[in-house]
Amino acid sequence: MAGYRTMMALLLTVGIVFQLSESRVTCRNDKGNEVDWYILYKFGNGLSYLYMDESTNGWKLSNNTIDSSSGTLGNTLKPLLDYYVRKTEGFGYILYNDQPEKTAKPSSSYGHSKGVVMLDRETGVWLSHSTPKFPTYQSKSFWPKSGNVNGQTFLCVTYSYGRFKKIGLQLKYIHPNAYDHFIPKTFHWALQDLKTGFPRKDHFFRVQNLTSLGGKHFVSFAKYTRFHDDLYSGLIVKCMPESLYVKGWGKSSSNQLPSNCSTRIPHHVYNVKRVKLNGTVYYDTKDHSKWCVAPNTGWTCISDLNRHESQKNRGGGAICFQNIAVAKAFNATIDDKEPCPSVTPRSDL
Repeated sequence: MAGYRTMMALLLTVGIVFQLSESRVTCRNDKGNEVDWYILYKFGNGLSYLYMDESTNGWKLSNNTIDSSSGTLGNTLKPLLDYYVRKTEGFGYILYNDQPEKTAKPSSSYGHSKGVVMLDRETGVWLSHSTPKFPTYQSKSFWPKSGNVNGQTFLCVTYSYGRFKKIGLQLKYIHPNAYDHFIPKTFHWALQDLKTGFPRKDHFFRVQNLTSLGGKHFVSFAKYTRFHDDLYSGLIVKCMPESLYVKGWGKSSSNQLPSNCSTRIPHHVYNVKRVKLNGTVYYDTKDHSKWCVAPNTGWTCISDLNRHESQKNRGGGAICFQNIAVAKAFNATIDDKEPCPSVTPRSDL
């Protein structure tokens, strides 16, 4: 009888641990397993996507589609989708997008940024992405049909609860359009109201070191609308040890900033005009992803902003980290870049 009680207690304990693991707010892969971080790259036609995390050593083609409830995004968003049904106690979230699904396009005073913040009192995720109307408003069908057409990128990082005070401050600089949110009143004040507490300092940007739950070092760059400069040549490249290759949206060609080889910045900033994903070539007019890479030193950033003249005056940001395998994978996708006009090549390229 004692052995039976011991066995039942053990099974109950295992069940509780499994249930807690299933409900934790973390980034999750295609199998539903917790991961410290991941990057997705959706192709410019259809719903297929490439996946990468610490274990893959580069891109891996997913067997799922990006809109699948059993895919990477579906597994990661499960706490949010469950909250819509059960109103889970002790859970908070912020969904922000400069092109939301249900409301009119917000004023340009809001940041050109898209993302998801979800957290409880233990852990949370910051999922930065480039997809308009994602996630759909309070729906189990989280993927918008409009997202099928263009290429998109996603970066998910798992953090401990304590890190979200700093993340909240970064969001205040970005000034995102939060179209759906609920943050318990006992959570960090910096997450409570993103419409207040705008920066008043002259530089109007903030660079913040963030450590993931697994101990990985990330750097968040955030600029307020009054920064009045390009995110990449005006901020990020000044913190990098080499030139940057920047992938942005190419539809607004008359508004695009050219590749920048000015002597006023420490390194060059090149526009990526064409990428090749899984053997297929996509021009920047079909690939809406936003990222940059410093390939030789291993830095990669997933970002919010394009290199457009108008976006000098928009809030936005980037999350960067140093990983040689990740930088190599992004660099390998570059099929063509825009050269600098009549400039002698730099020795660091």
